[in-house]
Amino acid sequence: MFKRRNKPATRIASICRDVILLGMIGKSLFATAALAFLAANPAMARTAPSQTEPKSDSLTQQGAQAVAEFLHGKRTAEEVFSPGFLAVVPKSQLQALAAKLAEQFGPFDAVASVEEKNPNQGIVTLRYAKATIAGPITIDNGGKVTGLLLNDVKPLGDSVAKVQADLEALPGKVSVLSASLDGKQSSVLEIAPDQQLAIGSTFKLYVLSALAHSIERGEHRWDEVVNLTEKSLPSGQMQEWPAGAPVTLHTLASMMISISDNTATDQLIRVLGRKAIGDELRKSGHSTPDKTLPFLTTHELFALKGNPALGAQYAAADETGQEAILKRLDVQIKTDPASIPLPQYTEPHAIDTLEWFASANDIAGIFRRIVALKDPTARQILAISPSMSASDRARFAYVGYKGGSEPGVLNLSWLMQTKSGEWRVLTISWNDQSSPVDQGKLEMLATRLLKLSE
Repeated sequence: MFKRRNKPATRIASICRDVILLGMIGKSLFATAALAFLAANPAMARTAPSQTEPKSDSLTQQGAQAVAEFLHGKRTAEEVFSPGFLAVVPKSQLQALAAKLAEQFGPFDAVASVEEKNPNQGIVTLRYAKATIAGPITIDNGGKVTGLLLNDVKPLGDSVAKVQADLEALPGKVSVLSASLDGKQSSVLEIAPDQQLAIGSTFKLYVLSALAHSIERGEHRWDEVVNLTEKSLPSGQMQEWPAGAPVTLHTLASMMISISDNTATDQLIRVLGRKAIGDELRKSGHSTPDKTLPFLTTHELFALKGNPALGAQYAAADETGQEAILKRLDVQIKTDPASIPLPQYTEPHAIDTLEWFASANDIAGIFRRIVALKDPTARQILAISPSMSASDRARFAYVGYKGGSEPGVLNLSWLMQTKSGEWRVLTISWNDQSSPVDQGKLEMLATRLLKLSE
């Protein structure tokens, strides 16, 4: 049983986790006493900003004004937010979040509007120099803020050219494609679309497509039950499931995509076979398959990252040599997993040699394979966690998403169908070998580009 999970290893396990568009810092904490300034994730609620200040004659309006005074530095966190709120989101984090908003959108101006739902709840819109940001706010009867979710960002005076300039100014390398999937329409934006970059757990698109096509050929079934034999590191939950647990291929695929479950992914690779995933990568038109093949499981990659000498040996070997290393490693994983060193780094490590690689055009290629499927099940699975707000999703007939990350690596990839039937892709990869990348910054750039991609 592979259960050694110290904190560094857990952080590094984010190499395969879904990069959910939930904000610039951390996950959404909006609950009874919770907060996230989620400026990177667009609207969950629609509010038409007003140019007039709201009257301060209700708890909701008073709470909105109190937040404004906190952002202006006129009131302390303790004066504005409830003790329960601050227990979840400490003062230091609030200050960091406020600074991040100002960095992204310029100086805070004022409350633009408050749409009151009841005396204790409403939608507040805040006006910054470069954007309005709105979301739900909850106030207790004592006038303290108990919940705030700022998630509806509307940039002011934005353009594709401005987004391009900001993307090109990022340290490291980027590969971007915002375009129709069939290539018949002009692209909204392309930046080095053929550049091979590490994509983290976005590689799971190839596993999903290989599975779906094998089912379409009659080799497997979505309701086929297999016994759980693999056990990787998080992200995910299935590493905690009992060995031998019966599970359907549909459940494995859903867990792999929706929460980026690494154990589910490795189980599917074992069911399908490494060769089948490699074949799918080639069928998708991947421009540099040798950079990714042999196709690694997540556990294998963790093992190679955790043993720098073995990782360097693997990276320097030809495909035959790599296959021999993996054969020995797989025996060790199955017979003595506790002997495998876990990754201990928090900075970029071998992201140019030990990873899964694709260009923006390559990701469009695997999306085309998924769109070509007659059975919609794979697309339904891809849409479980679309990482797009309800208001933005309403613009499309379909939205699917997969992302991936590790220190120095971030990919965000959407498959979308317009209401007129056109399939579109938005994919952005960012690699920086010198330092971890800023997830929130890229999410905000993706959000801006999404809003301009009509």
